Amino acid sequence: MITLSHYLIVGAIVFSLSLAGIILNRKNLIVLFMCVELMLLAVNINFVAFSQYLGGTMGQIFVFFILTVAAAESAIGLAILVVLYRKRGTINVAELDTLKG
Repeated sequence: MITLSHYLIVGAIVFSLSLAGIILNRKNLIVLFMCVELMLLAVNINFVAFSQYLGGTMGQIFVFFILTVAAAESAIGLAILVVLYRKRGTINVAELDTLKG
């Protein structure tokens, strides 16, 4: 039987892996972006787990809204990354320190 603590442990592991990815990788902007999205999915796992545990649907409704906003954020973020790569020729974080046009 899978209990609430199992889901919370999985969410904590996914969150920790994404946090470690952010801390360890400071070069590639796409990997940083993917780690932030993975962190958001870890939070969504916890929302669904608590929603199931408490017997309500509010957590699952929040997850649908969060996933909708995350999809829009991903589209806009990737569009910005494409423009940065076309303008500068790199997506290395160390070389993108200025925001001048």
